[in-house]
Amino acid sequence: MKLGAFSISLSVKDLEVSRTFYEKMGFAIFAGSVEQNYFIMKNGNALIGLFQGMFDNNILTFNPGWDENAQNVAHYDDVREIQKHLKANNVPLVKEADENSEGPASFVLTDPDGNMILIDQHL
Repeated sequence: MKLGAFSISLSVKDLEVSRTFYEKMGFAIFAGSVEQNYFIMKNGNALIGLFQGMFDNNILTFNPGWDENAQNVAHYDDVREIQKHLKANNVPLVKEADENSEGPASFVLTDPDGNMILIDQHL
């Protein structure tokens, strides 16, 4: 399976404090703003999303169809195909994508330790 670009989405208490911290580690703002309550920070191929007040826990995020620069890739596995594969392997899902839809969609699952995983296709 091709899951696409990987990032970790962190639920932060203070967006500006977190932005400053990750900038000191060599990350730069790639997307987002204070007004939107999030920043996507990038250092090479590493991506960290900083989100204030949007969700309670940290989330592992995969974006089928995108590379680490949010650019479309030619060959990728559609989010619905990934979902079908996981369901066929008895992986329980928290939220499902509509398998009869096309285009952008997402689904959510948790790993055995309760970590949330978001599979989020934008195209």
